[in-house]
Amino acid sequence: MIRLAWRYLWSSPLTTALNLLLLTLGLAAVTFVLRAGAQVEAGLKRDLAGIDLVVGAKGSPMQIMLAGVFHLDAPTGNIPLATVALLLQQPLVAQAVPLSLGDAFRGHRIVGTTPAYVELYGAKLAQGAMWTKPLQAVLGAEVARATGLGLGDRFAGSHGLGEGGSAHADHQFEVVGVLAKSGSVLDRLVLTDLASVWAVHDEHHGEKSHDADHESREAHDDHDAHRETTLVLVRYRSPLAAAMLPRWVNAQDGLQSAAPALETARLMHLVGAGTDVLRGFGIVLLAAAGLSVWVALLHAVRARQGDLAMLRMLGAPAWRVATLITLEALLLAALAAVLGLAAGHGLVAVLERLLVERQSLRLGSLGWSDAEWLVPLLAGGLALLAAAWPAWRAYRLDVTTLLQAPR
Repeated sequence: MIRLAWRYLWSSPLTTALNLLLLTLGLAAVTFVLRAGAQVEAGLKRDLAGIDLVVGAKGSPMQIMLAGVFHLDAPTGNIPLATVALLLQQPLVAQAVPLSLGDAFRGHRIVGTTPAYVELYGAKLAQGAMWTKPLQAVLGAEVARATGLGLGDRFAGSHGLGEGGSAHADHQFEVVGVLAKSGSVLDRLVLTDLASVWAVHDEHHGEKSHDADHESREAHDDHDAHRETTLVLVRYRSPLAAAMLPRWVNAQDGLQSAAPALETARLMHLVGAGTDVLRGFGIVLLAAAGLSVWVALLHAVRARQGDLAMLRMLGAPAWRVATLITLEALLLAALAAVLGLAAGHGLVAVLERLLVERQSLRLGSLGWSDAEWLVPLLAGGLALLAAAWPAWRAYRLDVTTLLQAPR
């Protein structure tokens, strides 16, 4: 029955090829939406790394979140370094990790921070060690691959967060470590000490360094009191902090809080508009494909009435003849499901490659998504729906009438 259905299916190759193309395109669009959506969500959750709150200068919470968590936007400004100590004094705060942004190396951001930032993501060193003094840098796995830098190499950052900007040639960073690939945002960052960022920008703004042998300890402390950082990543000590801490931060002069979970939900809602359009496009294609398959099967039943009558004469029951028509639709749907899944996965791989080239958000690693099981089920359901009426027509064929009809 399967062999016969396969041969019947391809007895009209142009019609079958058109139906297969329509089904494949529709299923590929659905697969792309399901898989890309799941991988984007996995990537966002991975980069959140348990960060409950981002504190920055007054401005857009979405911008603060994109700059501090995903490193996809410019920050809203700087805040006093004393903000870190102020946050740690709050009993609801378990951890506060400062980030200082402003420079980049070949499009990869240079982030001044503490080793606690690496610990947030559970990243490990592949080579070398963590920085121990200013102007030492640890490269993310992707940065090391893209730039070709290794242990002991030196490089200069450029002002700004893009690939342009003036280079700080007088302040060379030394590579002392390379992180193992973690799939997180750390892979595309250059990490260094907070003091490295201050040293570079003190010089950039024309500030003279002070000789420790000729200045008092009080002057040194006063200088550090005016230091700034860009953002602070906060982890809560208890769920109660989610209701109280953002309000407290926003009440402080010059400070703005951004809840990554809330802002990420807003971001996914904005992205969802585009996925809804693509999903609708796929549904339209599937509807057109289902209608085309229905017409093709109905025409096939009419064209093969003699063959079907002969099958009945040879002893095939009516249900078997109807099954033959249904099998044609199911074989076409199975082939389209395989091609659609392959095409959808290929499109996601292309998207991931484009994001890597643009140093944008990375998709989370994902095996077989649970939602992808809907694709073959959708294809099978559409095939059964399209074959229902033609199969019923085949089931109700009057063999006696057909054999008495003049040839």
